[in-house]
Amino acid sequence: MRLDDGDKSAMRTDAAITRRAASETLGNRPGELFKERFLSSAELCEAAEAAKVVAGYWPHSDEMDVRPLMEHFHGRGLVCALPVVVSQDQPLVFRRWRPGMELAPGAYDIPVPPPEAPVLTPKLVLVPFLAFDRKGWRIGYGGGYYDRTLEGLRDAAEVVAVGAAYGAQEVAEVPHDFNDQKLDWVVTEKETLKITT
Repeated sequence: MRLDDGDKSAMRTDAAITRRAASETLGNRPGELFKERFLSSAELCEAAEAAKVVAGYWPHSDEMDVRPLMEHFHGRGLVCALPVVVSQDQPLVFRRWRPGMELAPGAYDIPVPPPEAPVLTPKLVLVPFLAFDRKGWRIGYGGGYYDRTLEGLRDAAEVVAVGAAYGAQEVAEVPHDFNDQKLDWVVTEKETLKITT
């Protein structure tokens, strides 16, 4: 499915409204529900353990809160990282994160690890977005950061990309082109979805 930029902008606007409503409906429960759903999948748990380095993100606005899962990973002895925007048109870098770490303001006022935190290469990446479909396509914010990042990571090694979302963010079909990177899984407060198509 191909859409022009105007259609994509409208889709992002609608998806943002939907996500906000889903967040408000669930109140302060989404992060724990997300963690429970992720951990209910033996295959995902094995992928995280095998990855050894897992990248999450610090939720911005009403994004799904993955921090409870990241704290669980840390407690299991996995190394955790958060994304940092270096500059426009460049892939993200991932710096080591631990619960309780003092964070610094990053791009878009999103907290990030301090500059002295080591740069890591994750093998499992939790990805935020505005909408997704059951073929593993997602619509983000238009900057292309995760598409560039996943492309680079996948060029170097096998990487598992797990979309983190509310179930209400599912749409029938997401527009995509050759620049877009598919998700391997989508986890919501309702289900774990392995992408097989």
